[in-house]
Amino acid sequence: MTSSPTRKARRTPVANRLMRSALRRSPDQIRYITPVRSRSATPLHALVYQQAERDFGLIAPPLALHSPATGPMTASWLMLRETLVADGHADRAAKEVVAAAVSLSNACPYCIEVHAAAVQGLAGQASASAISGDRLDSIADEQHRALAGWARAARQRHARNPQPFTAEQAPELIGVAATFHYLNRMVNIFLAESPLPAALPPSARNRAGRLLGWYMSSTAGQPHPPGDSLPLLPAADVPPDLAWAYPAPTIRAAFARASQAIQRAGEQHLPDRVRELVQQTLTGWDGTEPGLDQSWLRELLAELPSSEQAAGRLALLTALASYRVDKATIENFRVSAPSDEALISATSWASLAAARHVASWQLPY
Repeated sequence: MTSSPTRKARRTPVANRLMRSALRRSPDQIRYITPVRSRSATPLHALVYQQAERDFGLIAPPLALHSPATGPMTASWLMLRETLVADGHADRAAKEVVAAAVSLSNACPYCIEVHAAAVQGLAGQASASAISGDRLDSIADEQHRALAGWARAARQRHARNPQPFTAEQAPELIGVAATFHYLNRMVNIFLAESPLPAALPPSARNRAGRLLGWYMSSTAGQPHPPGDSLPLLPAADVPPDLAWAYPAPTIRAAFARASQAIQRAGEQHLPDRVRELVQQTLTGWDGTEPGLDQSWLRELLAELPSSEQAAGRLALLTALASYRVDKATIENFRVSAPSDEALISATSWASLAAARHVASWQLPY
């Protein structure tokens, strides 16, 4: 039996409150660090949290996990807000398709679930199921199918798939891809595999998934003027590898400011030799998965003094295989850098270094 519009209208605020309540508890799933709660927020935390609440409806766990390090936290919000959320030439459904397909390429189950749910709310169950099941060729919408295929393959340096978007859309969609190459790495380390409670039975999980899809899409139709987040970080020069963002001043400014903030955090909490080693390794990386036996990692770490190998292990794994960062890797890093700020700064720097390399492969060399 079909519910009347009146009954739907009465139910919607209740469903909204239930989902908001559930998602507000999801920061409890964050591993290894203690997020800064709203009641303990600094003025900068408060500004970022207010914008996230306004534009997303909540302080999402991928943002909250950054909170011990205010520079990376603010940087992650600038990148996410000005690419995925802000109004532009590409619609939100297309951006969510890219976010979910990039998350497939990085084996990030949390982000796949969240952004496939958003696709469900914006483009329907069939498209969402095709993405979450990695059956991209079965997406019915031709444009979404092309976008998903491009985003799924863009992690490979030599893929060179045609870009299925206009020149005006390019900075937005490449920006979404770059943002999720960054966020996937952080989420793989610090969040559980699902935003939903692990104890939920399958039937309840399916209902919760549908509600999550509705909730994720509920804020998409609201106006989100570009550039609102930029005053949160100081202006910065645009590095050459961000040339893909140059045609869109807001996205260019967001990534330049975010890169500067995360670079400064990395310089404070990662040794120079570790950062140099990661950059050298990324220069020769083609996007493929490193060997399971970790002989590649041992060979690289041998170039570092023993006192810096724990930091090197964390940074290299974060950049190249974030899902392999485990409790022992974290604990070994904490021996010489015990603070949550140091841990977030180190992983944030390595995540963005990798994400920027992948995004630079979209430039027409």
